[in-house]
Amino acid sequence: MLRRALCLGLLSVCIALGQDPDAIRETQANASGADAGKRQFQQTCGFCHGPDARGASGPDLIRSPLVSRDQNGNLIGPVIRNGRPEKGMPAFQLSDAEIRNIADFLHAEAKVAASVAQRIPSEYPLEKLLVGNAGDGKAFFDGAGHCTACHSAAGDFAHIASKYKPFDLQTRIAFPSGAKSNVTVTDASGKMFEGEETYADEFFVSLRDKNGHVFSWSRQSVKVQIRDPLREHERLLKTYTDKNVHDLFAYLETLK
Repeated sequence: MLRRALCLGLLSVCIALGQDPDAIRETQANASGADAGKRQFQQTCGFCHGPDARGASGPDLIRSPLVSRDQNGNLIGPVIRNGRPEKGMPAFQLSDAEIRNIADFLHAEAKVAASVAQRIPSEYPLEKLLVGNAGDGKAFFDGAGHCTACHSAAGDFAHIASKYKPFDLQTRIAFPSGAKSNVTVTDASGKMFEGEETYADEFFVSLRDKNGHVFSWSRQSVKVQIRDPLREHERLLKTYTDKNVHDLFAYLETLK
């Protein structure tokens, strides 16, 4: 009787505050499902897609068109259960509840990402960002930063300041993304395969070659070399100073 009275009292408070009790219960259920979905996602999918679903060796799912169109796991579920062998993704036989929880987690993360993006001005004034020294930035680019080991002001960085808005360009210095690892596999006969990594864990590795063909192996039967183009960026994140970032940005802004 007391429990019933407490529930009725809580519903009365919600109504008095103009809140829909059913909506509140649904929100609480979704939050609980998202928490369970996060744990399941990290266990099943996190190795490839990252623990927060924002990408690792596999793609970022937060901005995936499939996730944005999904309703309660109706599109996510078939992908999880059938996998995508052509892209190196294995199948996982999860229950309806587990898939629904993963869907709740992905939708919750997508909602957070969208709300953050809405708070960032689309045209952030260049003068507020341009506080570094371009000469010092070039010196760091050519020297201590070892940037020229992978990049060239006359090559892949030519006209980079015209390709990205100032805010986006500065963001890419500290938080680079999009580059895929390159994999070289040598099989037992000595034949070599090279291409873009599509899947890799401690047991299996898959790559897509320049012709679009996907190959997969057990790691026990082949020699594998993986070159991650973002590894040096991760190293720099531990040593960057604010001045380094501002100076690099000032230098890159000269590459029109």
